[in-house]
This record gives sequence, structure tokens and C-alpha cells, in this order.
Amino acid sequence: MKKIVIAIDGYSSCGKSTMAKDLAQEVGYIYVDTGAMYRAVTLYAMRHGLFDAEGNINVEKLESLLPEVNISFKLNPKTGKPETCLNNEVVEKEIRSLEVSQHVSPIAALPFVRAKLVEQQQAMGNEKGIVMDGRDIGTVVFPNAELKIFVTASAEIRAQRRFKELEAKGMPADFDAILKNVEERDYIDTHRETSPLKQADDALVLDNSHLTIAEQKQWLMEKFHERTAE
Repeated sequence: MKKIVIAIDGYSSCGKSTMAKDLAQEVGYIYVDTGAMYRAVTLYAMRHGLFDAEGNINVEKLESLLPEVNISFKLNPKTGKPETCLNNEVVEKEIRSLEVSQHVSPIAALPFVRAKLVEQQQAMGNEKGIVMDGRDIGTVVFPNAELKIFVTASAEIRAQRRFKELEAKGMPADFDAILKNVEERDYIDTHRETSPLKQADDALVLDNSHLTIAEQKQWLMEKFHERTAE
């Protein structure tokens, strides 16, 4: 069975990362969470005081500090899942906070941040056998990926999922604030100048608004087997 590159794009809080992790584990591929990479840069910027009170970024300072930012993924031996590391510190919990969610879109829209991370992501995919999810994987990072999936769901359903996820982790959760954040991120992600979120012409659309995890998994495995058997 030939190895391929699987590119999963879509809106925030669609469950792309969970879907991609599970698919990678099921087929024995390497998983890369590109959203976590942008979140890690955002956390770094927050920790270094690069946002002012209005949420504006000190762009020049961030660009000068970016060479110091090293993002990697380390397998958690207990869960068997990869965790995001920022300069060798596991920051998986910190990057999932609502505060990081509220600041990540403007960071991800910066061309020099995208250029650095896209370069890292492309290097990760040289050997194929990789599942990567994000906003521009099928359009910019891997335009020649053998399997491209574009994931969508209604904003309300995505906000509800994020609300439940934060509650389950014992983190503060306000549904209205989360819904507002989801809608704002959709707008920024689809309207930014550099690599906006859009469906690749050859991507398969997966609307998981009303799918169970099992139904979604079955759909993904069918598409995977179709592409690897070609």
C-alpha cells in the first residue's frame, strides 16, 4: 500500500485535530497539528508581552524573536497522543485556553509567521505517510496532497463542542463568548490576505454537524483506502 499525504482543512472547532490524530493512529501515519503550531507562537507572544491592551501585536519585536521559537511534538507515553512543545516545554493545555484562541488568528495572519511554519510543515511531509490539519494545508502547504478533506459544521454546533471541551477540562467556559470567538475567527481566517481559509478545488467536503464519531471515522477510512489503492 503506497504512502500518501493527507491534508485536512476547515473551520475552527470542527474537531479537525481529533479526527486527524485518530486517523493517523489508525493507519500508522505521523500526525502534525499545524493549528497547535500557530497557538504555540501565540502563547510565546503573550508570554513576552507582545500584545497591547487592545490586542495589537508588536510585529517588529515578534519577527526579531521568531528565530528563538522552536515548536516540536512529543508523544505522551500514557495517552499515545502527540503533545505540543514550545522550546522543549509541553504547552498542550496552555495553548487550548480561550485567551490563546482570542489572539491566534491575527498571529496566524502574519506572513513571516506563516512562512516560517509552512517551511517546517513541508519538511515534515517529505517522506509522506503524514496527516496534517490546519487552514491552508491543501491549498498552500501540500497543494499536491493525494487526499484533501475540507471539514465544516455550523458555528453554533462548533461553539457547543468547544464549550463542552473546556468544561470537561475544568476550564472557564462562556457559551456566548465562545460563539463570538468562533464567528470572529471564521471571518479573520477567510478574509486574511496571506493563505486565507478556502476549500481546495480537489478537496472532499465533510460536514460533520450531525455525524457521530463512528460515522465520520468510517467515511474517512473509506476515502483513505480509495486513495492508497490507486
